[in-house]
Amino acid sequence: MRRRKKTLVVVVIRRLLTCAICIIALLGFLTVHIYVAPLNRLPRLHLKKNTTRQRGHISYEKSITEPSSTRNLSSPESIESPPFIYSPKENEIQNHRLTSEHINNTHELSQPHFLTSPSFSKLNTTSGIQDFDKLWKHPPNRNFVPCVTPNPNYISPLESRGYLLVHTNGGLNQMRAGICDMVAIARIINATLVVPELDKRSYWQDTSKFSDVFDEDHFINTLSKDIRVIKKLPKGIDGLTKVVKHFKSYSGLRYYQNEIATMWDEYKVIRAAKSDSRLVNNGLPPDIQKLRCRACYEALRFSTKIRSMGQILVDRMRSYGLYIALHLRYEKDMLAFSGCNHGLSASEAAELRKIRKNTAYWKVKDIDGKVQRLKGNCPLTPKEVGVLLTALGYAPNTPIYIAAGEIYGGESRLASLGSRFNMLMSKEKLATKEELKPFMNHSTQMAALDYIVSVESDVFIPSYSGNMARAVEGHRRYLGHRKTISPDRKGIVRLIDRIGRGAEKDNKKVYERIIDIHKTRQGSPRRRKGPASGTKGLERHRSEESFYENPLPECLCQRDPRRVR
Repeated sequence: MRRRKKTLVVVVIRRLLTCAICIIALLGFLTVHIYVAPLNRLPRLHLKKNTTRQRGHISYEKSITEPSSTRNLSSPESIESPPFIYSPKENEIQNHRLTSEHINNTHELSQPHFLTSPSFSKLNTTSGIQDFDKLWKHPPNRNFVPCVTPNPNYISPLESRGYLLVHTNGGLNQMRAGICDMVAIARIINATLVVPELDKRSYWQDTSKFSDVFDEDHFINTLSKDIRVIKKLPKGIDGLTKVVKHFKSYSGLRYYQNEIATMWDEYKVIRAAKSDSRLVNNGLPPDIQKLRCRACYEALRFSTKIRSMGQILVDRMRSYGLYIALHLRYEKDMLAFSGCNHGLSASEAAELRKIRKNTAYWKVKDIDGKVQRLKGNCPLTPKEVGVLLTALGYAPNTPIYIAAGEIYGGESRLASLGSRFNMLMSKEKLATKEELKPFMNHSTQMAALDYIVSVESDVFIPSYSGNMARAVEGHRRYLGHRKTISPDRKGIVRLIDRIGRGAEKDNKKVYERIIDIHKTRQGSPRRRKGPASGTKGLERHRSEESFYENPLPECLCQRDPRRVR
């Protein structure tokens, strides 16, 4: 009897253990099914061919002579790429899109710094294509295409009356706009333009020559039917009479025809002491406006080494999928110039005040940073940008390229943005020190790399409407109105301050309000804005939207008769 009881107990225990093992196995299977299956149903936005942004877009030359296709993320077409970058072969594009294997196998790169583990946004996983369109799809361009061909009566340049020397001033994009204006001025006053001299005396102390940043021969040849351009003054003209002239800001056709052109009777060489904002934004003849666009978007392309490195950076960002280019204007010079010190320590604010006081050509010295910020005149802080991107619905693992110089406060200042978004990239993280060595200590060339990656991005967001923000936005409009989100800094700051005071909560309702105020700030086609009401003189001109921020209507035309409201 005892043996039978023992045998029965053993059998029961075996069966219980078998049942327990089966239950554990079943639970394990269900657990894997529950957590893996939803990921399998996620829209593979970065990998599907029909939803991935094409690298090539409108060709400048092609868009001038014939209708060009416009960008559409939902059904992309293969179009020639802009001349300031190199267009990779299709097999290279597929390799870069499908994996980041080329980063590991062909380049020794600094990998992006992940502050937290990548995760998927609820917005992206629950509504699929609808949210893809909301986050990444470009605004309808309403069939606007570049139209910068001169009218039939446009003639080649007449015999030159003298030489125009130009000393540009400012950073990269301020100099770019100034050079394009000087091309137009040379046409108006019938001058031979000597290749402009880049600014070497500004805050950045960059020693770069024109040929270091731009393709000099291409610049000269492209403009040959508009003006005569030479690399330097001919020998033997030292005895010619010369004059240095400060052209008046925001001047029109009459000023240059009646006051500057008449100077040829006395002088043979005119040196423009400054180049920025020397032409009005509006009211010029159509052919002069189109010439400004041809100079900016065709002739003034970057040098070969910059275009090549810029394309490498674009390709490496592409390997991570669709990406945002964030122009985070939070460098020391910007904060010192603007007087913005929100969130800075007392010692940091004092340092910025000292820089502003000691920089002679910055005219305004006493600035109330708090007032500036409430007016929307300060760049958004990294923390404020993080709130904006989160509110708009971008996932924590969205690739973000930081287009900027050295952020004031370094990585610690970026921590508030990095806590929300874990794929913060930059040229320093995407490229090796050896690759960037030719551009180091040349802020203009480094800015040119950021410019290329920004123009080619899927979404461009500037934290401040400075020279680069305006230039990139205008270029993206010219190339098919690519998605550009212009933050309402005044509205964002007020909402964030209300959250800080406890009047608002950092919740869905606040995010919905941020989304609402940005619905009409996504880069849709519209005419360039005129002056602010009640303004006069120079202030009236300054209040206008920059020509290079929005070249519509002069340089963009609709294929059909529908008009822009």
